[in-house]
Amino acid sequence: MKEKRFGIDIDGTVTCPSSLVPFLNDAFSLNITLQDIKKYDLAEALNISPDKMRDWFDKTEPAIYAASPLAKGAGEVLAKWQKSFHLLFISARRQHLLEVTEKWFQEQQLYFDHLELIGSHNKVEAAKRHAVDVFFEDKHDNAVMLAEELKIPVVLFNTPYNQETVPDNVIRVENWYEANLWVKNWLKTNEADFFTEAEKA
Repeated sequence: MKEKRFGIDIDGTVTCPSSLVPFLNDAFSLNITLQDIKKYDLAEALNISPDKMRDWFDKTEPAIYAASPLAKGAGEVLAKWQKSFHLLFISARRQHLLEVTEKWFQEQQLYFDHLELIGSHNKVEAAKRHAVDVFFEDKHDNAVMLAEELKIPVVLFNTPYNQETVPDNVIRVENWYEANLWVKNWLKTNEADFFTEAEKA
């Protein structure tokens, strides 16, 4: 029976964080890698005007999402998790991108219990509404906000653009295999806590 509810971001978490790099290089005549993107805000990170970046992103977003490769280990780990956990994908993508998003999930053979495009980086309300037990994220301030406001663990996928300090209940991992190991240990701890509380009762 599925009990734990996992809130999962899509871009930079399930998709490879470098997905948009070839598109940026092509559009702005750059020659960068993911390591050059030290801030989440691309306009600031690449010293490009915010208006120009916004126009480009609005036009290119569907193509980026359609071509995004999976992050290392994501397909394998999520395929295992679908049998045991509720997988709730909560993304800042806007609603008009639902079709391209669903098609990508089908092509990658990724299962979901729920898919929600909220059109905003504030995921607290959606995570709360779905009673999420743990969240998986790549954006630093999202991770901190979810952890602090909901008092849940947040697994933060390490990238060059999220290197600021984090509270104790934000756990950094390098890839989905590390995330899976953390989940296994977290479940054991939860189980031990449950039996300790049961003994006290």
